[in-house]
Amino acid sequence: MSIYDKYGVRTIINAKGNVTRLSGGFLDAEVSAAMAEAATYCVDVAELQAGASAVIAKLTGAEAGIVTSGAAAGLLVGTAACITGLDPGKMARLPDTGGMKNEVVMVRSQRNFYDHAVRTAGARLVEVGLPDRFAGAGVRDAEPWEIADAINERTAAVFYVAGGNARPPLADVARAAHSAGVPVLVDAAAQLPPASNLRRFIQEGADLVAFSGGKAIGGPQGSGILAGKRDLVMSALLQQLDLDILWEEWAPPASLIDKDRLRGTPQHGVGRPCKVGKETVIGLLVALEKFAAENDHARTQRLQAIIQSLQAALTGVDHARIVPTGGANPKLELHLTPDAPRTAMQLAIELARGNPSVHVDTSRAHAGILSLSAWCLRDGDPENIAARIKPLLRY
Repeated sequence: MSIYDKYGVRTIINAKGNVTRLSGGFLDAEVSAAMAEAATYCVDVAELQAGASAVIAKLTGAEAGIVTSGAAAGLLVGTAACITGLDPGKMARLPDTGGMKNEVVMVRSQRNFYDHAVRTAGARLVEVGLPDRFAGAGVRDAEPWEIADAINERTAAVFYVAGGNARPPLADVARAAHSAGVPVLVDAAAQLPPASNLRRFIQEGADLVAFSGGKAIGGPQGSGILAGKRDLVMSALLQQLDLDILWEEWAPPASLIDKDRLRGTPQHGVGRPCKVGKETVIGLLVALEKFAAENDHARTQRLQAIIQSLQAALTGVDHARIVPTGGANPKLELHLTPDAPRTAMQLAIELARGNPSVHVDTSRAHAGILSLSAWCLRDGDPENIAARIKPLLRY
């Protein structure tokens, strides 16, 4: 029995991975305890974010950082910061960007559903490049000169989605943007591990970078990090905070917010719906410090041991080949044979709808392949997964 039974909600075995749709992973006991303790005090949220900034800056190499309500929220307030700077009048008008720099340049092959967060701030995306390498029409993608060519007096930022296939390299994009005095905002939501990526994007020229806090870091599911240049982080925070306070009463932490550079207290900003509670900030900080302290090799070995248990439990499965993968995020792939009694998608649907409910990665189901991740599996889950799969692949 769990707390979810009280509300009629099924718990699941999550072999898909720490995705938001399936509520992410589990909180470490130390993280949960820190959040519970944080809930028993009241603090000034701006001061709390200033404390968080010191930790985030230390671990990312950025000038400053804040905790956001997820990576997408970081993209929203990060874009808003690039558009408005420290002008409270502009902040008050978003998402109406009339008369402001409101164009955000991005590579066409990097477009995805999450860039909706960028557009929510009032930006207009300007796409560059033709992704011939994805279309099968050639080998080329966008090139740095195309990014430089798209930048003009209306450009607020260049938006870059990090990933193994991302082209051009971030360092080249940053050079093109910075030569025109334009900041670069990076979506690195799922680019951990390795832990070295906490610093990599700043080192390669990002002015702002957004990470998910509820995936590999192991923080609360509704958390994220925005790190980068202090002025931009300051602006992003100002557009996220509750600022229902009179100017003379307002005394923001000087380590993160320069009150004397503002001509008035900003009104509630476009990021106000993305507020972050004290429990979330503390939980994220504790999880971030634990993640940064864990050796990447040790983390991979821990995950690999779960994959090995799953592989052993699935030994003897009919009509499928078991293929373990390597890397920092080891997985196990189930390659169904053409004569299997169910297609990969049919199998995935039955697994999810059965008891216990098992969710797997169906991104390659069209090719007869299901992928299972170790990130969100507990003791006993490999055996329970095998007990669900094996009968469904027998005639």
